[in-house]
Amino acid sequence: MLQERFTGEGKVLLLAGGGKIYTDIAARFVRSERDLEEIAASPYSREIVRNILSSGHRAALEFDYFLFAVEGYSRVTETQLVRKRLASYLIKSGRAELSGKRAFSVVYPRNARDFAAPVVLPDGRTATLTGRDLAELSRQWYEAGVERGLPEEDLRYLKPQATEFKAIIGMNAHALHDWFSIRCCRNAQHEIRHLARTMLKLCREAAPDLFAGAGPSCAQLGYCPENRLQHPRCKGRVPTKDEALAILRAHGGGLTEIPGEDD
Repeated sequence: MLQERFTGEGKVLLLAGGGKIYTDIAARFVRSERDLEEIAASPYSREIVRNILSSGHRAALEFDYFLFAVEGYSRVTETQLVRKRLASYLIKSGRAELSGKRAFSVVYPRNARDFAAPVVLPDGRTATLTGRDLAELSRQWYEAGVERGLPEEDLRYLKPQATEFKAIIGMNAHALHDWFSIRCCRNAQHEIRHLARTMLKLCREAAPDLFAGAGPSCAQLGYCPENRLQHPRCKGRVPTKDEALAILRAHGGGLTEIPGEDD
């Protein structure tokens, strides 16, 4: 039986992260002349974390790590997710579950599920199929192959991108800031944006100091780096990078030479 979910209904659970923060301790190790034991025993400093975030020198953020459990998202989002290199992923196999507990689960937008279009079958007949029809045909074909003994590692080549994936995701706070800047943007595909915004909400609840100001690039930079590719809803509300530079130049700001060239 086909199991359906719709984009925007995915679930994220924070497994680890927050609580004791190590970013301020890591920063002390490269700045303090005190003994190691004294540094390690120092009370937490919110001010150090704030200074790190405002300065942009975020290497110390890499010592705070977060683990997430994810389900209810499609392979479309999985493909975009794993483009982030500074992360760890353990993704559930796309083949059959153990003991014959097989589930053919798909996740797709409602409009794709309901859209119907005429198609020409190999024998010349025509049929009108919805997205759900295509998913159901894929399920029947796949399960028939399993019953005939075909290897699932071969059958899964024709599974739809709508197939649900489940995963454990690990990222440090520095990588998360970078990932949120891209995937919380309105230009991000809507399903991965839902995933990113859900993860950001959990991070803010678990470690508010570490994720103060985290979000899309415009929230972190004060301008949109997308320039001509800026999302239509943001036009006129958030200055682009080019517009921000033009404002600086108009007020006598901006770089006229590269600092340090004559030093």
